[in-house]
Amino acid sequence: METTDSSLLLLLGCFLLVGYAAHAIGHFTHVPRVILLLLLGIAIGPYGLDLVPEYVQAWFPIATQAALSVVGFELGEKFLGATIRQVGKSLFIISITKVIGTAAIVFLVLLLFQFPIEVALIMAGIAPATAPATTADVINEVKAKGELAETSLRLVAIDDAWGVILFSIMLAAAAIVSGDHNSNGLLFDGAREIFGAVVLGAIIGLPMAWVTGRVSEGQLTLIEALGFVFLCGGLAAAMDLSYILACMSMGCVVSNLAKHHDRPFHEIENVQQPFLIIFFLLAGFHADIGSMLTLGLLSIVYIVARTLGVISATFTGAYLAGASSRVRNHIGWCMLPQAGVALGLALLAADRFPELGVQILSTIVGTCIFFEIAGPLSTRVTLRKAGEIPD
Repeated sequence: METTDSSLLLLLGCFLLVGYAAHAIGHFTHVPRVILLLLLGIAIGPYGLDLVPEYVQAWFPIATQAALSVVGFELGEKFLGATIRQVGKSLFIISITKVIGTAAIVFLVLLLFQFPIEVALIMAGIAPATAPATTADVINEVKAKGELAETSLRLVAIDDAWGVILFSIMLAAAAIVSGDHNSNGLLFDGAREIFGAVVLGAIIGLPMAWVTGRVSEGQLTLIEALGFVFLCGGLAAAMDLSYILACMSMGCVVSNLAKHHDRPFHEIENVQQPFLIIFFLLAGFHADIGSMLTLGLLSIVYIVARTLGVISATFTGAYLAGASSRVRNHIGWCMLPQAGVALGLALLAADRFPELGVQILSTIVGTCIFFEIAGPLSTRVTLRKAGEIPD
């Protein structure tokens, strides 16, 4: 079926209204909107009632890039100069410990269950990845305010950067174990993806900090914001760089240098919702109910190992960093969501190891659905227990 102007507008309109309905239902039922959108996506997708044309599947990559670029830019605001000087060392320790600890636990547990070492290395490299869009959406939806919410937002942005670096190392190790010793290029690509993204975001952030907000006194307009965010995200994707990290780097530069703005990220906060709605609906649209109901041993072991790894490693990192008891006891439970970044890493691994591709992809798709349902619930309950959700 070919797309037409009318069907495109019709589907976009329906998606946004479904998102509004999910928001209203979530408000009265206290079910996280992320879960409702994923379940609705599954229901209308090809593995459910199959109500949506097949060509909609082609929207997912660009919807993911647009949503995560906007989220990355907004997260960049959290790294204001004074704030990062106060919590920078603590956040660095927590993120490093969380990423390395989670990967180590998943790797050891998979080896304990006698999975091939290549599979253990790859799955361990994917395990630390989180879902910045999911975490930010839950925190924004419940209007959580406080130390735990702020630390969670900063941590999900940073640990994905460390996670991509670690994944590159694990992928290179898997290549060596499998007999492919030509892995120096993989390590170089991993370093290039991270540091290149930071540099690109900073370069685009410099003119953005000066140009934006000049037409309308002291305000960052919607046109300016989206123009720069999509430019940065698009260039990063075209250059095979991390567009999430690039947009976050750009947001960090703007938040530090654009002193003439009263609320420099206000417009992005208002406009991000449509992108997140479409992203989560399409994520559910790609979910295979059959794979969820027939999770194999690898999926079950991975879910348990990742859950234990994320919670224990993050607790350890917070303890070593001298974080408050509120952060130390709760932060790990807010780090369970896993979606777009993990799926992207799984696709990269499947391309590098075609013989393991089906096993890795099916496992990550199924477990991401689980973590996107259980993770937001865990985040919401944890924020309420910590007293950071208004009554």
